[in-house]
Amino acid sequence: MTEKIIIAIDGYSGCGKSTTAKLVASEVEYKYIDTGAMYRATTLHFLQNHVNITNPKAISKALEGMDISFRFNEKLRYSETYLNGLRVEKEIRSMEVSKRVSQVSALAEVRKEMVAKQHRMGEKKGVVMDGRDIGTTVFPHAELKVFMKADLEVRALRRRGELTEKGHDVDFEEILDNLRQRDHIDTTREESPLRQAEDAYELDTTNLTIENQVQVVLNLFNTLMKEKNQPS
Repeated sequence: MTEKIIIAIDGYSGCGKSTTAKLVASEVEYKYIDTGAMYRATTLHFLQNHVNITNPKAISKALEGMDISFRFNEKLRYSETYLNGLRVEKEIRSMEVSKRVSQVSALAEVRKEMVAKQHRMGEKKGVVMDGRDIGTTVFPHAELKVFMKADLEVRALRRRGELTEKGHDVDFEEILDNLRQRDHIDTTREESPLRQAEDAYELDTTNLTIENQVQVVLNLFNTLMKEKNQPS
């Protein structure tokens, strides 16, 4: 039986991390875990319950009363995000959540809770997990690490396309400003800042299609697995 590994895909918002991770997981028949969706669901929960993110007691209480899970959709062939038993795929992609997710994600209490959940989800390996600190904090010993980046305006155009497809009409400059702010918060926060792991493969997706991105990661995976399975 072939030994399974952990594939960690980190990087900036709008680089195609989630789509690439989802398709790679499908190709190699691994479980896909969207950690960004977990932080977005937490943000939605905080918004719905008017949680004061400067109040540690309010944060702890909100986290205790929150349940995030993924359920595989057989028709769509990928896992969808559920918050307290309700499907929230559309809600967590809204601009309202996007504006606040980096602030919520920077909270020590939130990161501790999410990292613990992510550890449990990936402890048996055979997972593709994408986020911002998977290869540095969640699974620093992941066998394959990829760090994705792209030009800011390209990322903003992609994000606008995603929002338009979901029925959200958002100004391009607003999206651009939101990504710029998120980049700043994600890279300067005290808890698990966004940074490239020393042993991560850097993948600039500015001029790549999703198919190109997926193929690069699959090539890295196949090369690694051949090396691991060679007789010593």
